[in-house]
Amino acid sequence: MRIVSLCPSNTELLGFMGMDRHLVGTDAYSDWPSSVASLPRLGSDRNIDMDALEALRPDLVFASLSVPGMEKNVERLVERGIPHVTLNPKSFADIADNMDVVGDALGVPDAARASRRRLETELERYAELSRRCGDKPSLYWEWWPKPVFSPGGANWLTEVSALAGAANVFADVSDAKVKTDWDDVLRRDPDYVLLAWVGVREQLVKPESVAKRPGADRLRAVAEGRVLVMEESLYCRPSPLLVAGLQKLAHRLHPDVYPPYDEKESERWLRGYEP
Repeated sequence: MRIVSLCPSNTELLGFMGMDRHLVGTDAYSDWPSSVASLPRLGSDRNIDMDALEALRPDLVFASLSVPGMEKNVERLVERGIPHVTLNPKSFADIADNMDVVGDALGVPDAARASRRRLETELERYAELSRRCGDKPSLYWEWWPKPVFSPGGANWLTEVSALAGAANVFADVSDAKVKTDWDDVLRRDPDYVLLAWVGVREQLVKPESVAKRPGADRLRAVAEGRVLVMEESLYCRPSPLLVAGLQKLAHRLHPDVYPPYDEKESERWLRGYEP
């Protein structure tokens, strides 16, 4: 089977399921698992080079509508008659369901079920730990500063927040994505400001810039030094790697309840090996 993935979340899902060995090409931003590092890159996930893709002779291409603008790629796949599957995960339940879709498409339903169980078992473990947390701080997740974009109640980061013993400050907004302004953030006065700018490496995000915004001195998160830069790759992509982000965040918020994050152990879990 020759597979192409058009975005990082799909590549990560395939890696979690052990299907990355069938990949023959990916988008430019896929960076996990390490096995994809040497594969041909087909350009931005929003603007895939279809001639290069077709030259790879894929049996199946995985697209995802979780990437804004991916519709254009899907239309071009249809025009060229290239076999493809289009995913659209917004929650952990969707990610688990996508494993079944991938398993059926690749003819490996048993492997898909095993991967799904692995994910769901870890989520159940964190759900149990979250019930032991008394204080549940509020989190403002910033996907973009101006205009302000933040995950809403229907987004995976609301789930990550809850499983980490906290609450997304925009969980009351039913949409998956919230477009608002800085004054709205000030009114909600979160305990933490978590900067996870979509498409921006964390090294380029400057947490000190938040304190320079109008009225920022009124925020508890600013006054008490709780403005944190979060890894874009662990919080902005709807894939099993969100669990690694959950593991890191949960221990940071409640070190007395959650186990310390161990990168090597987390990687072994993601790859399906016993820690």
